Order: sequence, then structure tokens, then C-alpha cells
Amino acid sequence: MFVARLVLRNRYVFLAFFAGITIFLALQWKNIRMTYSEANMLPEDNPISKEYEQFLKIFGEEGNLVVIGVDSKAIETLEKFNKWNALASDLQKYPQVEGVLSLNTIKELVKDTVKEAFVTHDFFPKQINNQKELDTLTHKLLTQTPVYEGLLFNQKRTTLRMAVSLRKDIVNTAIRKDFILKDLRPLIEKYQTELQTPLYVSGMPYIRTLSTEVITGEIGLFIGGALLATCLVLLFFFRSFRAMFISLCCVLVGVMWAFGFLGLFHYEITILTAVIPPLVIVIGVPNCVFLINRYQQEIQKHGYKAMALQRVITKVGNVTLLTNLTTAAGFATFIITESKILKEFGIVSSISIMCLYVISLCLIPIIYSFMPIPKERHLKHLSKQWIGGLLQTIEQIVKKHRFATFSVAVALLVVSIIGIYRIHISGSIIEDMPKSETFYDDILFFEKQFGGIMPLEITVDTGRKNGVMRPNTLQSMAKLEEFLEDIPEISQPISVVRLVKYARQAFYNGKASYFDLPTAQERTFLLSYIKNSGGKSDMLHSIVDSTGQIARITVFMKDIGTEKMHHIEEAIAKQTDKLFPKDQYTIRLTGKAYMFTKGTDYLVGNLIQSLLLTIGIIALMMGYMFRSFKMVIISLIPNLLPLLITAGVMGYAGIPLKPSTILVFGIAFGISIDDTIHFLAKYRQELIYHNWKVKRSVYAALQETGISMFYTSIVLFFGFSIFTLSSFGGTKALGGLISTTLLFAMASNLILLPSLLIALEKSIANKQTLKEPNIDVLGEDEDEESTNTEKDKRI
Repeated sequence: MFVARLVLRNRYVFLAFFAGITIFLALQWKNIRMTYSEANMLPEDNPISKEYEQFLKIFGEEGNLVVIGVDSKAIETLEKFNKWNALASDLQKYPQVEGVLSLNTIKELVKDTVKEAFVTHDFFPKQINNQKELDTLTHKLLTQTPVYEGLLFNQKRTTLRMAVSLRKDIVNTAIRKDFILKDLRPLIEKYQTELQTPLYVSGMPYIRTLSTEVITGEIGLFIGGALLATCLVLLFFFRSFRAMFISLCCVLVGVMWAFGFLGLFHYEITILTAVIPPLVIVIGVPNCVFLINRYQQEIQKHGYKAMALQRVITKVGNVTLLTNLTTAAGFATFIITESKILKEFGIVSSISIMCLYVISLCLIPIIYSFMPIPKERHLKHLSKQWIGGLLQTIEQIVKKHRFATFSVAVALLVVSIIGIYRIHISGSIIEDMPKSETFYDDILFFEKQFGGIMPLEITVDTGRKNGVMRPNTLQSMAKLEEFLEDIPEISQPISVVRLVKYARQAFYNGKASYFDLPTAQERTFLLSYIKNSGGKSDMLHSIVDSTGQIARITVFMKDIGTEKMHHIEEAIAKQTDKLFPKDQYTIRLTGKAYMFTKGTDYLVGNLIQSLLLTIGIIALMMGYMFRSFKMVIISLIPNLLPLLITAGVMGYAGIPLKPSTILVFGIAFGISIDDTIHFLAKYRQELIYHNWKVKRSVYAALQETGISMFYTSIVLFFGFSIFTLSSFGGTKALGGLISTTLLFAMASNLILLPSLLIALEKSIANKQTLKEPNIDVLGEDEDEESTNTEKDKRI
């Protein structure tokens, strides 16, 4: 009552307050930035994260390569060959590029018998005079230089590629984005036209940049789609542009605030935070539906605007406070995951939801207070025949078919549990990428031709200076690489072993048959040649640390998912245990592919915990609200069943459990419980009004709240369905699964919940054992309010 009077008597003050906050938060938009790196789903203090950071300190950023592939037959002619080299030369001119590995930059290692040293010179001379000379050199490259196999050309020798190494200090900055979008892509398009053949481009910097661009474009799509869908549904139900525009104003203010919070906290736009603004629209509209519907119901009852507005704030405001708290709790539990991307998502979404509650609770009554009383045509939807018929059908099911209702619920539960056992955990960086984009096709091209683009790193710590070049270490690394080559999901390894083999080949005048590790006798001669060569090559710097103690073995992986990755990880661990004694070596796996797998495992485990925490928090709220353990159980059953059904559908449909799909359950549960709260709140009021007669109270509650429950569920269904338009598999799954869950939840709350209340009426309606409900939370009783009618009219 106090809040209602405060809001309605100080309308201009509240409008000025909301305008001021909106302007302040709008000024924070300038701080919003798109993300330029992959989100680390593991906490920073996690041992795996620390090992990865240590790896980056030693060897630098691993994800700085952009690769460009072409069919080798397409550049067989001298003219096309020169154009391909011109592309590499043009790329080297950009300050953002650290180096380019291509045909015109590769070196040949040659033995100098006079100096007894190895020297290098260009494999392809700057000037090739004729086609025959080119054919000879190309044949030599493909057949006599195994050191470049897997780097420059694939095993079948059908594809060539160049590797563009970006400066490591710009890889995770906006400079990288500008270079790829404004310089690299136009250059690729230009040479693709001149070569008259497709050029395939990939690599983590390239993929991240284009993915970010897709995310940016989809923000507008989601916001526009959510607004359009919810507005059309509201217009269909209310048949009132006034109600639609008032709801639209409230949610748009909420969207502005959501963007403002992102800027205020200096959070980046990620694939998760990008969905917060449309989420605000979808979740905010049901608030508007309940408030407007109740206002119109009050007007239909007595026709007094002031009293109707007061009751909207007093009665619906208390209940919607709890519904918004439960929804916000579903998002806020993501904060405990310690994952930066989820924590930011949980903070902004939960704050935005609670702010949206305040916005709608204040603005809707204030706006209606300036407007004339709704006309009869605005109230017709309250007595629509099809809505009334739907509610009567539901009432008949509850009255006469409760046994069938419980039987169907149990059957769905059993079938769902069977489906749940079919769910498998999966996840990869590439899996949810937009499959309609050309860069996704390029990813598949490099997977097929070169074994993948996801880097997996194996570090070998010998524990002593220059231990990498010891014969035992090199032999063990060579055997490990032979093992890795037999795994079809992994590319050819790159390590110091390859360079040592190439040195032996060069010692024997470049004969490919000598591409192998030196024998004990050969090591003496090779060592003297290497010492006389002086210095270390840049390539050696990138694969062995400055002390010669730690070496890295780099492989690239296909998009295989976490399940296969676990098997490969176990197989590698067994092999390294055999080859490298633990008292002499320390072997570690790291790299982006490994980090993502471990991050997926971590998130799935923590999100399950957050879901259980969500259920626990909401159960406590329900206990506080109804002061009855049985009512808590009854309220949870209709909302847990849809979650289990959705999980079963995932199992049967082959939808894996991964971060994007596990998010569904906490969000959907926090939203679906809202209908339960609205129904039970009205039910408890009706119990008092009908002298504790359960059946009459249930039917009365169903008639009054059923329309709003149906409206809000349909709005939520179509609102979340907008996310299925996304190009990203994770966002699409999020929208589709939440929509499905909320549809099941609507049916469960409209049919199963009333049936449970009636079935347990004897124990619930016993006034001697029933504790008084929390009237302050539920709202005042109708009889109490009716005594204050004259007072209400004077507001």
C-alpha cells in the first residue's frame, strides 16, 4: 500500500528518476567492446590455466597463425605461381604481420664442405625463367623436402598453403580485427579473382574475428526479432496498441539499462552477453502482461482507475517480486562457476532482470494514470470465447481426468529418464560455429587436407640445460611423434625433431632417404657442422626455449568433441609414461584444444551444481512464501518434470550436453516457476476467501490466473524461439530447448499443478496443521481490500 501511494503520488519525480538513470547508463555505452579472444572457461587459479599461461610466457601466443590454402594444380603455371608468391610478398609488407611461410620464403639447408657448416638459401630463386625450371623445382619440393610436409603441403601433395604469422602483441586486440577485415580479406578476394581459383583461409585469429562480426550482427537481429515477436503476440492477445506500446516502452528502457550495465562494468560483448538485451525483452514482457492484465481485470470489476492502479502495485507487485527474484536467481547462480564469461553473464542478466521489475512496476501504473480508463473494446480479450473454452477444457481435465494426468506424467518421467541415459558430453570451439558462413567451409577444408586447425601442445621439460638435444630425448620425442601420426584426428607433429632430421638430410646432400635422426657415429659430424653454422634459427626459437631445457611438440586437431579428446588424451598420457621416465622428464598437455576440453568439463560440472543451487534457492523462497514443506514439493514437481522431459528429448535427439545446452535448465527453471508462484499465490488467497475449500479455490485461481499464465507462456515461447535464428549452434540450442521447456512447463502448471493440489486436499486444507501464509508476500485478501474501496478512490 505504501509503495502504491508513493509511486502514484510522486509520478513526476519517478519519471525524472528513471530518465536520469537511463541517460547515465546510456552514457556508459561508449565503454562496450567486442571480445577479441576466446573466453577461458577455466578459473585463472586453475592448475591447467596456470600451465597454459606458463607455456605462453615461454613460447608466446600460439594462436597467431592465419593459413591460406590453394589447390596445388591451380598454381602449376609460371604465371599463377608468381601471383601466389606476390600474395605472400604483399602480406609481408603489413606491419601487423610478423612473417610469412610460403614458397618464396622457404629456405633450403645445404652443407658447406669448405666451412664445414650448414648454410641456407632460398629454395625458389627470385627469378624463374621458364615453366620447365618451375616444374623441376616444384617436383623437388614435393618429393625431396619432407621437412615441409604438413607445413607447406599435405601428404597427398594436392594442396599448398602459406602460414601468415601475426604479431603476438596484436592477436587479442582490435588491431587484429581491423587488419583481417580491412586488409586481409580484400587482398584475398583480389588474388582469388586473379588466380581464378578458390583460396581457403582459416586459423584462430581469422575465425575469432569473423565469429565476432557474426555475433555483432546477430545482436540487432535478436533485439528486433524479440521485439517483433512479443509485440505481435501482445497485439493478438490484448487487441490494443496502447497495451503493446506501453509494454514496448518498459522493455526498451530495460534494454538500454542492460547495455549500460555492460559498459559500466567494462564487460566485453561475448556470445553469451550478446543475448542479454533480447533476454531482457523476452523476460520483461510477462511482467507487463501480468500488470496490464490485472489492471484491466480490476477496471472490468469496478471501473475505478485509481483503485485499480493501486491494487496492481499492491497485489501483483508482491507476487511479481518473487517471480523476478526466482528468475534472477536462475541467472545469478552462474556467478559461482568462477568462469569469467559466465560470471559476467550472470551478474548483468540478474541485475537487469531485477531492474526491469522495478521499471515495469512503476512505469506501467504511472503511464496508465495519465491515460483515460480502457474502453470496452480493450477489455474484450478478458472474455474471449476461445480463452474461456480453453480454461474450461483444462478445468474439466483437472476435475475428471486427474488419474490420466498423473499416468501421463509418470510415463513421460520414465521415458525421459531413459532418454537422459543417452546424453553424452561434447564440446569444441568449432562445433557451434555458424555453418552457413564461408569460413566454416574453410575450416572443414583444412581439417581434410591438413588434419585440423585447433592447436594441441605437448611440452617436454628435460629438467636440465640443453637437455632437449640429448640423443635419448630426441629418440623419445621421435617415437612419440610416430605414435601421434597414427591418430587420424591429428595433423603431422612439428618439433625440433623435424629440424634435426633435416640437418642429417642436408649432411647427405639433401637426399630424402636420409631424413631421419642421426646415429651415434653421425652425431659427432653433425654436431661440428651445427656449431660452425652459428646461432639458432627463428624456427628453433619457437619450438625450444632459450635454455634448451624445454621443447614443444605442436599438432593440430580436427573438431572431434570432448569425448574423443578424452580418449586421445589418455592414449597420449600412456605413451608419454612409457617413453619419458617421470624422474627425468615432465610432460604436459596444453594448447587451445586442450583448454577448451577441460573448460567444457569444468563448466558442465559447475553448471550442474549451479542448477541444484538454483532449485535450492527457489525452494527456500517458496518455503518462505507458503510456510509449508508440502507446498514447496508441490510447486517444484510441475517445474522439474519439464526439465527432465527436455533432457530426455536431448538424449533421443542426440543433442549433447555442453555449456550452451546446460545453461538451458537453470534459465528455464527460474522462468517457469513464475507461473507456479502466480497460481499458488492466488490459490492461497482463494483458500481464505472460500473458507479452505480446496477444489473451489483451485478452480477460482485457475480462472483468474490461467489467462495470464497462458499469455506469458506463449510470449516466452515465441520470444526465446527468436534465438533459433542464430548462426551459432549453441545459441540456437539455447533458444530451442528453453522454448520447448517453457511449453512443457505451461502445460504442467495449468494441468498437473491444480491436479496435485486437489489430490492432496485433505492434508493441505487441514486448518489445524496449516501454517498461516505470508500475507505480506501474497498480497491482501479481497475482503480486506473491499473495505478500503472509498479510500482507494480518493488516491
